[in-house]
Amino acid sequence: MLKVEVPTELIAGGVDEGFGSVADAFRRNFAERGEIGAACAIYLEGRKVVDLWGGYRNGIERTPWEEDTLVTVFSATKGMSSIPVAIAHSRDLLDLDKPVATYWPEFAQNGKERITVRQLLSHQAGLAVVDKPLDLSTVADLDRLAAVLAAQKPRWEPGTRHGYHAMTLGFYESELLRRVDPKGRSVGAFFQEEVAAPLGIEFYIGLPKELGSERLATVHAFKPPEMLLNLNKMPFRMVASFLNPRGVLSRSMRTVPVLMKQDAMNRRDVLSVELPSVNGTGQVRGMAQAYGSLATGGKELGLGAETMNALESSAVEPSGGRRDLVVQAATAFSLGYLKPCPALRFGTSSRAFGAPGGGGSLGFADPDTGVGYAYAMNRIGFYFPVDPREAAIRDAFYQVIGGPRQPAD
Repeated sequence: MLKVEVPTELIAGGVDEGFGSVADAFRRNFAERGEIGAACAIYLEGRKVVDLWGGYRNGIERTPWEEDTLVTVFSATKGMSSIPVAIAHSRDLLDLDKPVATYWPEFAQNGKERITVRQLLSHQAGLAVVDKPLDLSTVADLDRLAAVLAAQKPRWEPGTRHGYHAMTLGFYESELLRRVDPKGRSVGAFFQEEVAAPLGIEFYIGLPKELGSERLATVHAFKPPEMLLNLNKMPFRMVASFLNPRGVLSRSMRTVPVLMKQDAMNRRDVLSVELPSVNGTGQVRGMAQAYGSLATGGKELGLGAETMNALESSAVEPSGGRRDLVVQAATAFSLGYLKPCPALRFGTSSRAFGAPGGGGSLGFADPDTGVGYAYAMNRIGFYFPVDPREAAIRDAFYQVIGGPRQPAD
């Protein structure tokens, strides 16, 4: 793993009065936890109280992480991709308890005719794996991609269990959105027009080809041998599932085989297509601002009370219990988001919702305190689902505002 010493003068940004301990935790990540480049932003009741960035956006070339640096956030992308679906629900384009096939007739193949929108968004549809691996040309052709998704057979009886749809959730969300949006927009296009523009943020699901690479953070991934030496930092059952080539987790991670390459998230051909579950790239403060809007009622995005209630309500558990068939741990999902659970406790109550990303990133909304939070980095960590770098910042913040982390049961 690349080791880089980051000078203190490369830590920039600021915090409001009283939040100095959050800045201290951020600085310690570089001094003590091997951070190369990172950013963190936090909104409290609509006010930005933390906006920090620092280190190197490219640790090899020693180019500094700037205020406008864009970083790829892996599965934390799901939190942004699910906002367009929430907007569609508020506009009465979607009924959560109707079958997906109501809006997407071809979806009703191979036993999927009764899968509801709510089950799909809550990782209960059994569609974590795509039997036909997807290349980038198929992903870029939304009609071809839709045909592959519609033909997929569930891995378990929908509604009876849940399992993290690591790669596929965003694909299904995007096609569902295309079917109900009067303009037929994909999730990436919808996000730009209906989320990024109203909020004035910069975040992309599918990087524009005209955007230069000089602002992109380089992802510093670990090599396979390094992962083998750090397996003790991840849940044992999840590791066993990943190492089993026939396991659901292993197969789900190979849905788009090119993503298994070490340099995948530094390739423009990978970043330019819409991978709504994994390749969102943008400014971290933009994610925090979006979550801040969600945490305070979503009025800037036109979200109604019914939609906000659905986002904040406790997840509807599958009949077979909370053990996730993919990551092999007790989890909770609702409408595209992870809810607080024993594996990852965030926010101050079960009303919180968010999305962690592989390697250590995290974004979430905490309606109880009006908090919108986001952290992302370019050195991929081994810990899952809680990275000590992120947790140190989050803990410092909640100690300031007097709200302990959610003691999920």
